[in-house]
Amino acid sequence: GMNGNHRGNGKKENGLSVEAKVDAEIVYEFGGPMGTLTIMLFSHVIMYYLWLSVAHHNGNLFLPRWSDIVHIYNDCAPTREITFVYLAFIAFQALLGGLLPGFIMKGLPIPSEGNKTLDYNCNGYGAWLVTLAVVFFLEKYDYYSLSALPEKYGQLMTVMVLFGDAMSIAIYSSGFILGVTHRMSGNHVYDFFMGSWLNPRIGDFDFKLWAEVRVSWFTLFLLTLSCFMKDLKEKDHDFTQVHPGLYVMLCAHFLYTNACVKGEECIVTTWDIFYEKWGWMLIFWNFAGVPIVYTWNSFYILQTQPELPVRCGVYLLVCLLITYYVWDTANSQKNRFRMQLRGTFKERPWYVMPQLPWGTLENPIAIRTKHGNRLLVSGWYGLSQTRKIHYLMDILFALEWGLAAGMQNFLPYFYLCFFSSFIAHRGIRDNERCAKKYGEDWERYCSLVPYVLIPGVW
Repeated sequence: GMNGNHRGNGKKENGLSVEAKVDAEIVYEFGGPMGTLTIMLFSHVIMYYLWLSVAHHNGNLFLPRWSDIVHIYNDCAPTREITFVYLAFIAFQALLGGLLPGFIMKGLPIPSEGNKTLDYNCNGYGAWLVTLAVVFFLEKYDYYSLSALPEKYGQLMTVMVLFGDAMSIAIYSSGFILGVTHRMSGNHVYDFFMGSWLNPRIGDFDFKLWAEVRVSWFTLFLLTLSCFMKDLKEKDHDFTQVHPGLYVMLCAHFLYTNACVKGEECIVTTWDIFYEKWGWMLIFWNFAGVPIVYTWNSFYILQTQPELPVRCGVYLLVCLLITYYVWDTANSQKNRFRMQLRGTFKERPWYVMPQLPWGTLENPIAIRTKHGNRLLVSGWYGLSQTRKIHYLMDILFALEWGLAAGMQNFLPYFYLCFFSSFIAHRGIRDNERCAKKYGEDWERYCSLVPYVLIPGVW
């Protein structure tokens, strides 16, 4: 699975602690070698399908024809210019990640390395501010305008896809060359998908955290911004004429990216960083999947200009801000509660915005389990009586991004369907795992926080 934190009680079994056993166990996930091969192929196909839909089929669902293959060949072959722009962006982000001072955060103890903890330099917020300033400077003095990107959407996508694949191959082979492979099944297809190397880093520069926080979300925001700038340019720089849906998408992606860098120290202790190896799954989706699939709605709105009255745009923005408030404070209550228990909680400086009211619980109420962990039952979790209230907000985000693109087509809601089914599956799996792990403590917790995802329903 990709969720939750394993902090067991460290009971010894045959000289190995429970954590080390769980960590070393090889379970075929995602349907094993065949399943992972299918996912890898399908991920490439879906990107080009989405591109074709918006570039040549007005955002409709369509049955691919030979002419579509010709479109891909003609419009998606990378040019020297777009390759240079993308590689310069990646190099710039790597420089910022390596050089900027940040907030040093300790990771969770790694069972496979004798419970050593790694230091993570969380300088995402600095990198975010510098990136925004540089983009503003390039726009203002006409060095490079983001509004040039939407026309080269296909080319840029190919560069990102190839870069993601190349990076995966490089990191996978490095794992073998440097002898740092971990939890390998022995099947190259499956292992390539899951990864060979747990914490690829040069000095204190951690690739996995950098790609997860910087590359995916910065690219995402800049692509949506490029759609906004293009629409603005086409409408003679009249802000009142820009499609209201693009305001919603820009605001949503700005807040989401800003939240990821603002709470970067919370990401350090997540399942992705602690347990998942840096394989094709994370690399491809960080470099290509997330930025393309999540910004598709922005390109769709720019291209098809769907009907959306201004007042609906305003309602959507208000809903988005309310959703964001609950999402931000629920995540921060949960993560700061964990940090307070571990004694790693530090206030962030004032310029890390927004620090919202009710983001930290003064007197959190929790159930202490036999495992020694505590399960939080106050704050948003207590108020809504819902264990995955933060996931519900993620689903509402997806719905709001869909509604920003109007109601004429199904594809703007593709992400919503994909994401909701993934989250429902994760909710069920999480429940089973916790029930096994906590036993009667879990039943007590469920009696206090009875709903999984939707208050009063499930």
